[in-house]
Amino acid sequence: MGLLNAYRSTIGKKAIMAVTGLILVAFVIGHMAGNLQVFIGPARMNAYAAFLQGLGELLWLVRLVLFVALVLHVLMAWQLTQIKRQARPIGYEQRSPQVSTLASRSMRWGGVLLLVFIVFHILHFTTGTVFPAASTPDAMYPAFSHGDVYGNVIAAFRTPWVTAFYVVAMLFLLLHLFHGAWSSVRTLGFVKPSPEPLQRRVATVIAVVVWLGFSVIPVAVLLGVIR
Repeated sequence: MGLLNAYRSTIGKKAIMAVTGLILVAFVIGHMAGNLQVFIGPARMNAYAAFLQGLGELLWLVRLVLFVALVLHVLMAWQLTQIKRQARPIGYEQRSPQVSTLASRSMRWGGVLLLVFIVFHILHFTTGTVFPAASTPDAMYPAFSHGDVYGNVIAAFRTPWVTAFYVVAMLFLLLHLFHGAWSSVRTLGFVKPSPEPLQRRVATVIAVVVWLGFSVIPVAVLLGVIR
């Protein structure tokens, strides 16, 4: 009953959102580190992909944890938004954000865009369902291949609109990480209130590094640095 009451409370929902958010942040950092191996070359990148596939049941367990974390994170965000709206059904006549940041104000719609991006990303690189056709008939990597992750990366990001979509999505990920990472730690009570909180500076570094790590790959492919 205690867990159920905690789930029903606003504090409990914020705690769930914070924990699941930190799980997703950890995954994003690891995913970025793995993807950067594309700069080493096709052999290393494909070997890394093969290693992940070779994990078997463990890989599916990680996917299950991530799926549950994502569902709970989105669900808590939606429920907290509804609670906030019910508490004040009539909106402010004039909004003048004085202490809020762009990151905090973009959390809701930025989160929606990131959710759309996640679905697209899975259909793009995991299943190949929406993989774009080759930009030229004689392209070295003309089609999606489950066994050639490096080739998939090169073929995908040679399409300008795909690269643009990824770069824009990563900008929203930067904002989401910046606000979400430090507020999650604060919500869970791991740090004391401070006018210049350390976790906020750490969150800034994490957000910028992740943004650069993910954005540099599609841009490098489009510019021909990786081929």
